[in-house]
Amino acid sequence: MTKDEILIIDDEPQIRKLLRISLESNDYKVIQAASGQEGLALAANHSPDLILLDIGLPDISGHEVLEQLKGWFHKSIIILSVQDSEQDIVRALDNGAIDYLTKPFRTQELLARIRSAIRRTQTENSDAPIVCDDLEIDLIARSVRKNDALIKLTPTEYKLLALFARHEGMVLTHQYILKEIWGVGHQTETQYLRVFVAQLRKKLEDNPNHPTHIVTESGVGYRFS
Repeated sequence: MTKDEILIIDDEPQIRKLLRISLESNDYKVIQAASGQEGLALAANHSPDLILLDIGLPDISGHEVLEQLKGWFHKSIIILSVQDSEQDIVRALDNGAIDYLTKPFRTQELLARIRSAIRRTQTENSDAPIVCDDLEIDLIARSVRKNDALIKLTPTEYKLLALFARHEGMVLTHQYILKEIWGVGHQTETQYLRVFVAQLRKKLEDNPNHPTHIVTESGVGYRFS
């Protein structure tokens, strides 16, 4: 079985060493770059299954790397950075990053995010139903079941859930969701989003006040898991 290959783009040797040891011990193949330009070259030559990208690089910023990658790299990118401002997080996610972890990070959490990201890439073109614990979402039949019971959703609720399901494990910003569901003229109207997320949680979550499927990423957006 071919190992999944991960490209690390980070200028800190200690971080690269820590990541390499952790990833290789979990059966990933690792390649490394210490600058943005070197990372872009390796991404083009190797087409890795996932990229771990730092924002603060010595030549060009991680944001610029994302801008250059998004036209042709269609696999997952996870940001690992000490920069934790809401502006940096939203900008990275809007530019195509699937996830954003701040340093220092917990290794087991990172590994879980990596598994989720690679799984999403491998299955996103499949017609098979999406199964998340007690939920089954069939995008072909446009049906949703919880514990085998059919859940009735409004057209907008279904459209929102389908968007979440297609991006399982990925942080979606408020602006991105609003644009996809209601159009570009509604990207500031977050009240729409809060209302429909609350309605979905009432129908899908065992405890809507402590959701496990539609999780809030404070100040940024939502993650479906």
